[in-house]
Amino acid sequence: MLTIQQPAAKQYLGWLLAFVVVKIAVQYLVVHPVYELHRDEFLHLDQGNHLAAGYVSVPPLSAWVARLIQLLGNTEFWVHFFPALFGALTLAVVWAAVHELGGGLYAKALAASAVLLSALMRLNLLFQPNSFDVLAWTAAYYCLIRMVRDNHWQWPAALGLAVGLGMLNKYNLVFWAAGVVPALLLTSQRQLLARPRTYLAVAVALLVFLPNLLWQYQHDWPVLWHMRELRESQLVHVERADFFKEQLLFFFNSLAVIIAAGVGLVRFAPLRPYRFVGLAVLFTLLLFAAMRAKAYYAIGLYPILLAFGSFYLEQVLQRDWRRYLRPALPGVIGLLFLPLLRVAFPLETPEKIRRNPAPYEKLGLLRWEDGKNHELPQDFADMISWREMAGLALQGYRQLTPDEQRHLIIITDNYGEAGALNFYNHGRMPAAVSYNADYVYWFPRLDSLRVVMLVTEDALEADDAIHFASSQLVGRVQNPLAREKGTFVYLLRQPDAAILAEVRQQVRHEQYRMRGLR
Repeated sequence: MLTIQQPAAKQYLGWLLAFVVVKIAVQYLVVHPVYELHRDEFLHLDQGNHLAAGYVSVPPLSAWVARLIQLLGNTEFWVHFFPALFGALTLAVVWAAVHELGGGLYAKALAASAVLLSALMRLNLLFQPNSFDVLAWTAAYYCLIRMVRDNHWQWPAALGLAVGLGMLNKYNLVFWAAGVVPALLLTSQRQLLARPRTYLAVAVALLVFLPNLLWQYQHDWPVLWHMRELRESQLVHVERADFFKEQLLFFFNSLAVIIAAGVGLVRFAPLRPYRFVGLAVLFTLLLFAAMRAKAYYAIGLYPILLAFGSFYLEQVLQRDWRRYLRPALPGVIGLLFLPLLRVAFPLETPEKIRRNPAPYEKLGLLRWEDGKNHELPQDFADMISWREMAGLALQGYRQLTPDEQRHLIIITDNYGEAGALNFYNHGRMPAAVSYNADYVYWFPRLDSLRVVMLVTEDALEADDAIHFASSQLVGRVQNPLAREKGTFVYLLRQPDAAILAEVRQQVRHEQYRMRGLR
């Protein structure tokens, strides 16, 4: 049996540090300064103002990181820093996995390049649970690799920590376990399931995840409602063929490395103990496809495969003519990624994209969730004009008397609007709320309400205006390329009892609905 001599643990750490620094730096460089934060980021940032053990939409880890961002100054720099950091840590875990397999500098650099120049660069742009989710999947696989080689208790404990924190971040990690367990049972590594120390991982994971588990129980399991809503409103439209097509796009420039991982796990003796990882990836992919999951749910499967593939390629590209392919492979990875930079990342201004839509339209990037083509990719349109909206709201707030300011509620149409106002106007006006997402639990008392600031995409109807003594239009979002274009900001004074009762009823209705109650 071929054995691979493992290099010294501290060897090439300077190279790793260089990759980490480049990874974090590049995340700031692939966003044009004209773009602001994304609508989804605002919700997670606002959850940091309402710390809890759980939320309707996600577990609490993102909110805890959001509170840390606040302590660091609550600037966009720090908002971008943490997803970049989680991406850099994912790269470091892949590097460590290659090292554990016995890979040298070439294998480590190849794997790091494949992680760096991939869909993860796009994923790590936004402060969402997805970046930590990929890190948790990769770390969990790495801990299993260590458990195969080492029976020390620290690796099951580390596995439990990775899974527990992953579940506190996003429930997606359930599918990691659903792939790993049957894969272990079908291979020689089923012995891991017979080791008492393996169940230390289960105990640690449950202990770490327990706060959110208790929160779910106390709130009638809103995760079940959220999954049902997701399935009925979004996943039902996912085509299984499209799911598999998109898998090829995530790491298409490193596809040779992923294919090498599959070949190596089947044919290469030193990788034989880790065949269960390949089976686990396959089982999870099939499960995702069966459930019509969104394609990006599966991104966490691939970093560990890049580690296996890079290690295998280092071994097979050592002799005869094949050694000349060594420098070519990282170059191909880089060259194939370059065309993506222009269209997949917000490097061009919105106006420039509007004038030259062909490259985006060709790849279907102008098609939004409504099935229609628009002038910008949806994600890009979700990253402009939030400051404009927040400025209109602050302008309206400053038109109120001090007494009116003390008895004001700000109601928006959706979580993006509420979160944007609360991020950009934090400390300068009361927090905005919405009937959307977790905001429905954050409504203030309405007993002494005198003014409603309404941020809405629809013009105020006469049937609604009659419930107020006066209505005033502060302004509208003017940017024609923003997703929130034309959004109105109204000041509505002296609401009557009927409209207050309607607001209370709507809040109760949404709270019950999100808990699966009627």
